[in-house]
Amino acid sequence: MPKTHIGTAGWSYKDWIPNFYPKQQTKHFDWLQFYAAHFNCVEVNATYYTYLSPKIVEGWLRKIEETDDFLFTVKLHQDFTHLRKYDKQRVKAVTENLDKLLSAERLGGILMQFPYSFPFNGTTAEYIRQLNEIFSSYTQFVEVRHSSWSDKAAYDFFKELDITFCTIDQPEIGKAIQFEPVITNEKAYLRFHGRNVEGWKRSLANSGKEQSHEQQSDRYNYRYSPGELTEVMQKVKEIYGKVKEIYIIMNNHPQGNAVVNAKELMKMLEIKEMKTGLF
Repeated sequence: MPKTHIGTAGWSYKDWIPNFYPKQQTKHFDWLQFYAAHFNCVEVNATYYTYLSPKIVEGWLRKIEETDDFLFTVKLHQDFTHLRKYDKQRVKAVTENLDKLLSAERLGGILMQFPYSFPFNGTTAEYIRQLNEIFSSYTQFVEVRHSSWSDKAAYDFFKELDITFCTIDQPEIGKAIQFEPVITNEKAYLRFHGRNVEGWKRSLANSGKEQSHEQQSDRYNYRYSPGELTEVMQKVKEIYGKVKEIYIIMNNHPQGNAVVNAKELMKMLEIKEMKTGLF
């Protein structure tokens, strides 16, 4: 069985109280420490929206220093993946934090998430090649969402660069890529966005408009059923003999659904919690 990391996309959500975080919290209670007692990895989403101070990352490291095997995967800032405009200063702002996590042996890798408007062609492939060179010191996971990437030439391209091709689960609307693990190196990275079809359609219709946090999160408001998780478990087990390491990230975060589904998958895959036996 490969080393398997299961966690959620982010950990700082007020609507996880009281479904995950306790309602009564002392002044010394820390969300990350509590989270790390349950899961062995987390995907950092804040880095997609802002360039974090290295002191924040140093704080994370202090909080989880007594938790064995806990890893962070870090989502690359949207300047690189959506706006595709960056400079040396922004590269340094990213790599400084990655290096802190790497030197502490707490970095799983960097996630580069591209939008639907990033189809597979010579221009987009060359852009990924540029980022691959810039961030060559780190394990790289790339998520693409347009079905044109479901192509042998694209897979061969990822293999050439030693990039993990992310498997994603989301509503199959329009040219959305299908949920099917594709192995391009010795790691697998699976992200679960939920299957809220109507919420996803509303999000696409409101793209570019000002939206509240609740409106932005609406498409992720979904809880996978036991039957759907059984399907996921089977897909995961199919790749056991093909990789050495697997990351499973639940991004259906509203109301703590990601936590519930992550714990259910841990039970199905017989993965123990970090510190506490809460099952």
